[in-house]
Amino acid sequence: MHGIVLDAGRDKVRLNVHSTGMESHAEPDEILIRGLELWSQVGVPDAEIASPQRLLADISIRPKVAFEALGDDIAATIDYDELCRRLSELAASRPRRLIETLAADLASVALAEYPAISVTIEIRKFVLAQTEFVAVRCTRSIG
Repeated sequence: MHGIVLDAGRDKVRLNVHSTGMESHAEPDEILIRGLELWSQVGVPDAEIASPQRLLADISIRPKVAFEALGDDIAATIDYDELCRRLSELAASRPRRLIETLAADLASVALAEYPAISVTIEIRKFVLAQTEFVAVRCTRSIG
């Protein structure tokens, strides 16, 4: 921000002008995973939670390192194949009553175990006959 003082006789007026030069206001880079198939025992009624059911998850994860700084090195980024396997294992690891709990668990693990600044997990469940699906979305970030 640059300050300009205008002198109008005995009254001085300060006008602040914001620079619109070459600053970058781009959003952080994202890795997107759409339609990850998860199998999980999740549901409120005992009959529903008794067997694993198919869920679909969409994941948006923002890495700590910008894409242009990766140097084309897999070790410098989030290995999305590994992330998908880890989240699939976690979903299948134990029964949960709520898909909200599953979404929060997945988001917490993604942030704790991978170099990310934020993650959004959306889980779709195909349980109500009169709907295409029921979904929850959980967003978590560091800081």
